[in-house]
Amino acid sequence: MKNLPKILITGAGGFIGQYACRYFEENGYKVYAAHRTHPPSAPKGRSVEVCNLLDRNQVRHLIKKVQPNIVLHLAAQNDAGQSWKSPVHTIETNVLSTLYLVDAIREMNLSCRFITAGSALQSDLNHISALPHPYSLSKTLQVLIAQAWEILFQLDVVIAKPANIIGPGPSHGICSILAKKIVELEQRGGHDPIEITSLKSRRDFLDVRDAVSGLKYLIEDGKNGEVYEIASGVSLSIGEVIDYFKTLTPVQFTIHSHSDQGDCFTGSPQKLMDLGWKPKIPFEQSFEDLLNYYRNQII
Repeated sequence: MKNLPKILITGAGGFIGQYACRYFEENGYKVYAAHRTHPPSAPKGRSVEVCNLLDRNQVRHLIKKVQPNIVLHLAAQNDAGQSWKSPVHTIETNVLSTLYLVDAIREMNLSCRFITAGSALQSDLNHISALPHPYSLSKTLQVLIAQAWEILFQLDVVIAKPANIIGPGPSHGICSILAKKIVELEQRGGHDPIEITSLKSRRDFLDVRDAVSGLKYLIEDGKNGEVYEIASGVSLSIGEVIDYFKTLTPVQFTIHSHSDQGDCFTGSPQKLMDLGWKPKIPFEQSFEDLLNYYRNQII
């Protein structure tokens, strides 16, 4: 039997991580799913690895044990709001985990492709005054470390820069927050307005299922040292997102916007599309699947 390529996925219990584990199993990879604590259950045949990524010795042991061909580093503290409350924890989680992983690969001289997930919210350190929050700083430093180990130690590193990832599953993103509140109104009633920062802010949204398929293209065809945006290339305002949701629910709800100003981010996925990838899931399906996900939860 042909040996399957071994992929170690950190953050395997997270929003993107759960999809990534299933997707790569279905596409001929041997998946090693790294969790901070042992999950209550795991699919048959999946290798579950328990590791605190902030413990350097545990990370060394993990890399030595698995000897992966690919490390897909998805573990992170991804809540920008939480980063204001716990900035040091956010930076430790996102920066040290990356550092310990790439250095364990270096120490063991593995032939291993390292894919790390940056963020559309990461910043340019040449314009530090524009940092929006500690989360942005943490992701900027995370990417910088991975790139530095590629340059200094000739590691095989590819940077994924996801847009706002949406779809069914637990997430801290604005679409998930809105969907959960709408389902709460469906189930419990009430008339309190939904509070948002601005209706005019525009974001590039991409379904999680399209995002993980994009990661496969980076693993198999991405160029060492390159940054690839995983995005739709289309921006929607928060107001437009809310209008979509209103067509998918019978409840009437009001929105309280705190600002009439808004920023804009639209991704540039052309480099990834040049590898053969393209998104397939329309926004409407993502929003409907997201609402149905929360309708099936106990809220």
